[in-house]
Amino acid sequence: MRKLIFAINITLDGCCDHTKQCAGEEVLNYYTRLLLRNAGLLIFGRKTYQLMVPYWPEVAKDRTASKSEKDYARAFESTNKVVFSRSLGSVEDKNTRIVRTDLRREMLKLKREPGKDILVGGVSIPSQLMKLGLVDEYRFLVSPVFAGKGRRLLDGARPWERAPLKLVETKTFKSGCVLLRYSKR
Repeated sequence: MRKLIFAINITLDGCCDHTKQCAGEEVLNYYTRLLLRNAGLLIFGRKTYQLMVPYWPEVAKDRTASKSEKDYARAFESTNKVVFSRSLGSVEDKNTRIVRTDLRREMLKLKREPGKDILVGGVSIPSQLMKLGLVDEYRFLVSPVFAGKGRRLLDGARPWERAPLKLVETKTFKSGCVLLRYSKR
């Protein structure tokens, strides 16, 4: 069965605002490797999808983009995507499909399919998947800044998983960002 991996960038105060995060070549290279080695499918809600597309497809065509930006953009474009949305009318990306059915049932079906792991990003859909007990691994890339405001990871959430997680990897980037990778015990 494929693993469902929740990966997100956060600040020290738990903010998920993408404008306040660590960026740069080293972080992009990490996410590019994650996509190419581990991810056979990306899962998003409408809001996160609309942040990622058309942004990354445009970067792939941008002649002024750095090599690491282009590499990530190409990996992003080539990975299949599922958007859970009841309001999104259509998608711009040929590798994307919209799913309007039950989240739990669809995710269980996707996890049983053969292939590489499933990577989920954003806040709303991952929070729902966590509540359903379907997330197998967590990858938090913590930026060494305090955002002070913005959407927070798991804002207002109750601790729905009582079982402790197991720390399986840490990685410190030159930028000061720290990757914390946890799995279910």
